[in-house]
Amino acid sequence: MSLCFTSHLCLLVLPVMSLLLLFSPIGWSYDGLTPGCHLYPFNVTIRSDRRGTCKGTHLVYACVGYCESSAFPSRYSVLVASNFTHNITSASRCCTISKDAKVKVRLDCPRGRHHDEIEILTAKACRCDMCRKSRY
Repeated sequence: MSLCFTSHLCLLVLPVMSLLLLFSPIGWSYDGLTPGCHLYPFNVTIRSDRRGTCKGTHLVYACVGYCESSAFPSRYSVLVASNFTHNITSASRCCTISKDAKVKVRLDCPRGRHHDEIEILTAKACRCDMCRKSRY
């Protein structure tokens, strides 16, 4: 009797669970789960000194996100060349700037003193590229 009750209960619960999974919040953040790197805006503040005597703020862009990477067993020729110490070969890709631009940030000083401009870089486009130690 209890086995029959349990199986009937399971038959009723399964469709309800399927609906809950269908409308779960996991689907809302799907964009964040896709591989790729994207432009991300943020405000940068430049100060002339530690006290912030002259300062300016500007909207710039960075490249954020992630890229697909892989690891696989090394070929025999790699194993022989490394004296059998390099068992795994990896192909890593990092999110990086593919196009940048200079923007001018105006530094405003108190009491109408001089107004300096400084040039900084901002990302204009991003891509997944081979990871290079010199970039990081």
